[in-house]
Amino acid sequence: MKNILRFLLLGLLTLPWPAVRAAEQSATAAQPNILFILADDYGLDGVGCYGSDRFKGKTPNLDRLAAAGVRFTHCYANPLCGPSRCTLNTGRYVFRTGGRTNQSAGNPSPTKEIGIAKVLQQAGYATGMAGKWRQMGGAPSDWGFDEYITDPTAGGWYWQSSYIKNGKRVETKQHIYFPDVCLEFAVDFFQRHKDRPFYFYFPTHLIHGPILRTPDSQANGNLYDDNVAYLDKQVGALVAALDRLGLREKTLVIFTGDNGTARFGADRSTLNGRKINGQKGSLLEGGSRVPLIAHWPGRTPAGKVLDDLIDFSDFFTTFADLAGAKLPDGVTIDGQSFAPQLRGEKGTPRDWIFVQLGARWYVRDQRFKLTQSGELFDLTDAPFVEKPVTNEVAKAKLQAILDQLKPTPGNDGDRKKKSPALKRHKKLREPAIEPPPT
Repeated sequence: MKNILRFLLLGLLTLPWPAVRAAEQSATAAQPNILFILADDYGLDGVGCYGSDRFKGKTPNLDRLAAAGVRFTHCYANPLCGPSRCTLNTGRYVFRTGGRTNQSAGNPSPTKEIGIAKVLQQAGYATGMAGKWRQMGGAPSDWGFDEYITDPTAGGWYWQSSYIKNGKRVETKQHIYFPDVCLEFAVDFFQRHKDRPFYFYFPTHLIHGPILRTPDSQANGNLYDDNVAYLDKQVGALVAALDRLGLREKTLVIFTGDNGTARFGADRSTLNGRKINGQKGSLLEGGSRVPLIAHWPGRTPAGKVLDDLIDFSDFFTTFADLAGAKLPDGVTIDGQSFAPQLRGEKGTPRDWIFVQLGARWYVRDQRFKLTQSGELFDLTDAPFVEKPVTNEVAKAKLQAILDQLKPTPGNDGDRKKKSPALKRHKKLREPAIEPPPT
């Protein structure tokens, strides 16, 4: 009996330590690294696995990522890059933050809004970003990024001789290809922070205009196709770096685009033989419906295709959910977490999404779309056809959502007055299709 009691006492004394260790390991597993890759001006018609005719077999890294993970078919950004970035970084619709257009996207202030990087930073994450930033007010560090690299221009930033690193300008003796500098910065960040959870935001300029040569371009080649290929190549390089560092099993990789394809790509691209309705800048499907691919080895189900509605505000809540981070108090967050779907669970899919650009907006569910002017469209054949219809039941349902949201158009200053962020740069116009290599 004494031996039995001694054995039980020893078990009770030693039990907490393995339990504590298991709890620590569970907490680490519950905080995955998050690599968020945001392509520029990249719609559904640019990705092979979405049925792109022009790029079938030409986006192998994205296609592999989708085959190994989850591909969402109904993800909605705003129609322009500035409002989209405001929405994804704050988790709030643009009528709440003031970032309704590219001209006013610098209005959301880090003193008034809380960014997802700061939320994750407070949850113990190392945070970094590399790429395009200029359409948010303040510097990346003001929004919670520990380290960052960016550029001082309004449009594409490719062959240049300077850039901004952690608030300081870096001058180079010769032109560098900035996407490659961003890639090197990201990989170095992974290496230095591999022993703790990290969030890395990779908003690449690819494939925003001007459409210039890449390091892989050949004379007389098709520069637009070259840029899509280089974007895909960089996705592959980022994933390969995570593999080399033994981080792949710990990392959720998310890929999406900030709005639909720009005119110099949309003019020639089709999806399964059909042209998408609309393009960048429009309140049509082609303006906002973007690819969304997610892969987390051992967690996301392989090859799953989901028709769940995803809103750009959802990234904020999903990342916070995965990290076990606390959402900010006293702030209306519009996002809804799709973390369960990433784990292969049903979750609670959205009933509707909301999109706004300046004084125009719409709300849509799986079947219908209602605009700010009261026009109702049947989206049964979307993204190719948006058919005007009369259906009072569907209209009343969607109008009730708008009545609850109470979106506002802002003032004409969105179009006439440039934001502080935009004033610092020259506004670039879209270039002609495929200028010659330089």
